[in-house]
Amino acid sequence: MRCVSAVVGVWAVLACTTALAAAPPSGSVYVAMGSSYAAGPGITTVVEGSPARCARSRDNYPHQLAQLRGYKLIDASCSGATTAHLLGNWNELAPQLDALTVDAALVTVTIGGNDLAYMGSLMAASGCAARGQQGSCAGVVTPTEADYQGVAARLRQILAEVRRRAPKARPVFVDYFTVLPEGATCTAAPMAAADATLLRDVAARLAALTAQVAQQGGAELLRLSQLTAAHHVCAAEPWLNGFVRPAGDSPWSPYHPTLQGMTGAARALDSLLGR
Repeated sequence: MRCVSAVVGVWAVLACTTALAAAPPSGSVYVAMGSSYAAGPGITTVVEGSPARCARSRDNYPHQLAQLRGYKLIDASCSGATTAHLLGNWNELAPQLDALTVDAALVTVTIGGNDLAYMGSLMAASGCAARGQQGSCAGVVTPTEADYQGVAARLRQILAEVRRRAPKARPVFVDYFTVLPEGATCTAAPMAAADATLLRDVAARLAALTAQVAQQGGAELLRLSQLTAAHHVCAAEPWLNGFVRPAGDSPWSPYHPTLQGMTGAARALDSLLGR
């Protein structure tokens, strides 16, 4: 796998690719799959006609990239999704992989956090801290080795299905935004130090296994975890919301990307695809 650095506006981008592939031309079919970090809950307005519980924003990174490139977007992303929901039914929702078409030229995947209870644990840790609880929060989940290996196995299965169903597509894994800074947290992310350490480790392990699956399977990888390392919730210019709801009635989702963060992700993908 070849890793390259590029500059997108003021953002440094680290992306990894197996080879220099031609960028899908304008008009190509682009299929986006994933959880809330792809769907974009609380960002501007939801996609008309999309499932309400998916909270799929018309300004998430897939929509912004499609607009930049002139792609025909099929956005199957859904908040709360796990790897199992790409592979199989989720109550009334069909598997996200069913959105693939044989003529798809680009497929992006952001998934795995909910398999490890990452987002729920972030919110639980901060909820405990906000209530004045001292020490670690009982609601924070420590994933087992079997949990991590299960995510890796299902990511490999997802990639195999993408290649089978859309053989001409460029598959790109897009990993998760960095939420917490190294060291101490801040008022935007209240939680016990031990919980913060555990959740940083979960995020790092998920990023590492996503990279491993991409490398072993010959897929491309956009390392948002590295791109956003200086835009965590405690940064001067955060790309994610903190735990505390800001004043006003605008849509908002704690510990999820902002519109600015989604724009950064879309521009990084645009750079990765080349011209």
